[in-house]
Amino acid sequence: MLLMRHLGIDYGTKKIGLALSDEAGTMGFPHAVIPVVGAGAYVLELIRKEGVEKVVIGESRDFSGKENPVAEGARTFGDYVEQHSGVRVVYEPEALTTQEARRSPEGDRRKDAGLLDASAAALILTSYLSRHDTTR
Repeated sequence: MLLMRHLGIDYGTKKIGLALSDEAGTMGFPHAVIPVVGAGAYVLELIRKEGVEKVVIGESRDFSGKENPVAEGARTFGDYVEQHSGVRVVYEPEALTTQEARRSPEGDRRKDAGLLDASAAALILTSYLSRHDTTR
């Protein structure tokens, strides 16, 4: 089995949720929530430290399917990460992941701990991993 660590990102205008996959690349787990300011350096160091081989960023769209204002920032951030890390960045639809994270059994606890965006990043990452068999 090929091992491949992934990083999931739920990009927002003020903060970014981060999730890491297990080493087998089958499921995402909440990691951290960081401010947008300084996020590039943090993410590049995390990629290096954790041996991340692919980054999955939530693709933000409105209900009609058009990119919303957050999408431009997410793409700019994704371009920065790809150029400075050499790691491939892909995009995964993220419709309502924050709301889904809030409704999960641990949603209130994660909200209190400030990890709601990291939980949303884990949902984005797990969605991507479930649609792409990374164990081959």
